[in-house]
Parts: sequence; structure tokens; C-alpha cells
Amino acid sequence: MRLFQERFSDNQHTVISISEAQLAAWISPVFWPFLRILAVLTSVPVFSSRAFPVRAKIGFAFLVAVVVQASLPERPIVGFNDPQALGVAIQQIGVGLSLGFAVRVVFATVELAGEVVGFQMGLNFAAFFDPLINAQSSAVARFFGQMTSLMFLAMNGHLLVLLAVSRSFEVFPIDQNFLETLKHVKLHRLGADLFASALWIALPMIGMLMFANLALGIISRVAPQMNIFAVGFPITLLVGLIGIALTLPMLDQPFMAIMERTIEVFFRQ
Repeated sequence: MRLFQERFSDNQHTVISISEAQLAAWISPVFWPFLRILAVLTSVPVFSSRAFPVRAKIGFAFLVAVVVQASLPERPIVGFNDPQALGVAIQQIGVGLSLGFAVRVVFATVELAGEVVGFQMGLNFAAFFDPLINAQSSAVARFFGQMTSLMFLAMNGHLLVLLAVSRSFEVFPIDQNFLETLKHVKLHRLGADLFASALWIALPMIGMLMFANLALGIISRVAPQMNIFAVGFPITLLVGLIGIALTLPMLDQPFMAIMERTIEVFFRQ
């Protein structure tokens, strides 16, 4: 008993000292991936919604950063007081925001197709304020946007985004060369391709509506006494709704093709 008391009294005077290098070695492998993943969740659709609480985003980003540690390549230990810490932080935020912006452009592609279809149907006057883009959007574009969000979750698009952010550490390792990262991503070329894809998605419905307008023009020449403006709008609206009903079940294939092409930007060197 006396021996135990002597040992206990000696341990009371023992002070555990942790150096700054040890703290950096423990925190750095988790903090920098956490910063990139949090930037992705802040900008990617569905996760960036106001219905997703900020605390839940932070907790989910930290959980993902801890889980993917085993699959990440070897990363340099960058302390918070190191000169390159600011550059590394800017790179992580930039890569995460770029990935989220690329996925957001995919959603905008389908919404643009809805805008074109709504314009041909004559429904552009039925516009609503969209808080996600802080601008007016038509009813057809909002409908296409909601369907895109549903397909994104139903087809495991969120898992594809998490896989992309995990693989991005191999293509864009943790360093402070953010400009080199932007050089390899080339988001401007991706935007041009996605704009062309939006026109391809809307092309069948545009063809149907142009054929309906052509038929209405012939009818107006054959029967001038008919009020083509009173008859044309319901017919155009009906043809547009039929076109949406026929083409909407086939929207999953072009959507996933565009999504995969977008994610591949963050997979290849």
C-alpha cells in the first residue's frame, strides 16, 4: 500500500507535453481533406440546399474525411503555422468548389432544356423566383430541375460525387499550386459541352412543337376566319405536355452520361 502511494505521488507530478509538430501530424491528414469535402458539400446541388443544416454538413464532411483516410494517397504534413498553409487551404476550397460547380452545371443543363421547351410551349410567362440561383425560372425549368434532383439521388449521384472527391486527391494532391489545378480541370470547355447537351435533350420536344406551330400556320392560311391565337395556345400546350410525358422516362440516360463526363474531369490527369 505504501509503495502504491509513492508511485501515485510521483505520477501526479508527471506532465504530458505535446509539441506542435505532433499536433500537425495528427490533425493535418484529416483537416485538409475535411476542408475540400466541406467545400464540395457547400456547392454541390441537394447538399447545398437550405433544408440541409450547416451543422449536418460539417458533421457529414468530417465523417467522410475520417472514413476515406484509408483510401487516400500519402499526403504531406502541413502545419497551420507553415508558410504554405494558406495556399493549401485555398487549393482545397478551390478544388471542392470546382467539383460542386461542375455538378451544378449538369443540373443547369437539364434546367436550360426545360427553359427552351417552356419558351416553345409559351409558358415562359409562368415564372417563379428560384432561391437557389436568385433569379426567375419558368415552371417547366423548375419541373425539370426537381426531376433532376430526384434522379440524382435515385441513381446514386451523391455516391458518385463522394467517389470523385476521394479520387481528386490522386489527381490533385494536397499542395499550394491552385493555378495548376485550374489548368487541368478546364471547366470552360465542360460548360460548352454541357450547353450543347442541353439542346440535344430539348431537341425532340422542340421538333414536336415546331411541327405543331407549322400545322397551325397552315390552318391559319387555309381558314383565316379562325382565331389562331385562341386555338394555338391550348394546342401548343397540349403537344408540349405530351412531348414531356414521352421523353421524361428517357431523361436518365443523357443525365448519367453528362454526369459521368463531368466527374471524369476529376479522375484523369
